[in-house]
Amino acid sequence: MFDKLSFIEKQHEELAAKISDPAVMADMDNWRKLCKEHSDMTPIVEKYKEYKMNMNTIEDAKMMLDDPETDRDFKEMLQDEISEAKANIEVIEGELKILLLPKDPNDDKNVIVEIRGGAGGDEAALFAADLYRIYSMYAESKRWKTEVMNLSEIGIGGIKEVSFMIEGQGAYSRLKYESGVHRVQRVPETESQGRIHTSTVTVAVLPEAEEVDFEINPADLQIDTYRASGAGGQHVNKTESAIRITHIPTGVIVECQDERSQHKNKDKAMKVLRSRLYEAELQKQQDAIAADRKSQVGTGDRSERIRTYNFPQGRVSDHRIGLTLYKIEAIMNGDIDEIIDALITTDQSEKLKLQGAED
Repeated sequence: MFDKLSFIEKQHEELAAKISDPAVMADMDNWRKLCKEHSDMTPIVEKYKEYKMNMNTIEDAKMMLDDPETDRDFKEMLQDEISEAKANIEVIEGELKILLLPKDPNDDKNVIVEIRGGAGGDEAALFAADLYRIYSMYAESKRWKTEVMNLSEIGIGGIKEVSFMIEGQGAYSRLKYESGVHRVQRVPETESQGRIHTSTVTVAVLPEAEEVDFEINPADLQIDTYRASGAGGQHVNKTESAIRITHIPTGVIVECQDERSQHKNKDKAMKVLRSRLYEAELQKQQDAIAADRKSQVGTGDRSERIRTYNFPQGRVSDHRIGLTLYKIEAIMNGDIDEIIDALITTDQSEKLKLQGAED
């Protein structure tokens, strides 16, 4: 591990020299790429420097302890310094192991979140609207930007389905664990007998795919236009601004009618299509890996039941890691960091175990 850290530190220094070279700065695309590499290495290098500083503290303290002229009181202080530095090193070594884990190349990407009401009719649609609100509020707390791509509502304030983009640093790294089936247990407002109903909502979190990530052959697309429906005032039914794109080889269909402009709707629909096809390709790769080893929290499959929101008991349970929190009101207001942090910690632990088994 320490040979690798020394190599990274040397690379970091070389990159720092390169990105301040005017000749390198002339090629902006290459310069940005080098800046990103340098930035990605910085947390590892800073933590390694912290490790070396504590090692030096131990060495210096031991030298002074061996000096016959060092008085007793000072020796006690030096022993305390050594104990503190050793404790620091133990923590830092664990942090370095996590920092050196292979990084998900999609972690820094924006995401497209798709929420669909499942079993449970109107109650499922109402909970889909609740989940949309949770993620919107969570994004707002992180100062991430949200943009609706497509929205299909029902009259009682529920959502049949919604696709929206979240733009922000590390959005995918935090939200990628949300893919799957979310189950809600509560008494609907229309339920006169006070019976608890169970409904489900499916969430898919897709990394935004750029054109360089996934190329689509225009000949594989069938593009249809139609008149927008639903809320929209005088604009509705006047122009065929809504877009439906079908990817013929896979049968994937994407619709967008949120914008008044046909061109804007087409751009948004293409973003969603590209991300869906990219995610399907990633899923194939993950399935191939998972066939040999189970190293991820859950399967990442959108058909897997991942979480239950039980309103009568005021609890939210994540079934993948056995976590139950009795703070449903806070969670419904977008306070989901505790769940996400626990999922990330478990994922990292699994990967560290796997790495240990392979070393």
